[in-house]
Amino acid sequence: MNRQNVYNQLKIDEGVKYEVYNDHLGLPTVGVGHLILTEDAEYGKPLGTPITEERSAELFEQDLDLAISEAKKLYDDFDELPDEVQEIIVNMVFNMGRPRLAKFVGMRRGVDARDWQAAADEMVDSKWYRQVTNRAERLVKRMRNV
Repeated sequence: MNRQNVYNQLKIDEGVKYEVYNDHLGLPTVGVGHLILTEDAEYGKPLGTPITEERSAELFEQDLDLAISEAKKLYDDFDELPDEVQEIIVNMVFNMGRPRLAKFVGMRRGVDARDWQAAADEMVDSKWYRQVTNRAERLVKRMRNV
């Protein structure tokens, strides 16, 4: 899996802001969709507090490591999957978390069977697809092209 590819995609999908802002749920966020945690230096800082590009990259690397770890909990053979599929799964974990992605049992069956069309069909047949349509369409197209 190419971490730079994932970073570039998530910058599009999540956006990137070099300041503290509220996400669509009103939660304090910074960088590439990083939910500010109590242990973060940015915790409790007012909206608009700037961060550096380097800090954003540092937080992203931590979040990416977590997303990869969570993806590996869902897919025992994660490292054997094609890079493109790994990147799609990590993007989805980054977006919705492992508990929600774990509910995509049809997609998992497709991935386990290496049936990328079936996996893509199951991605389309979800509430997630309707909620994040542009992102979902990009990921589905990528899955269909594996």
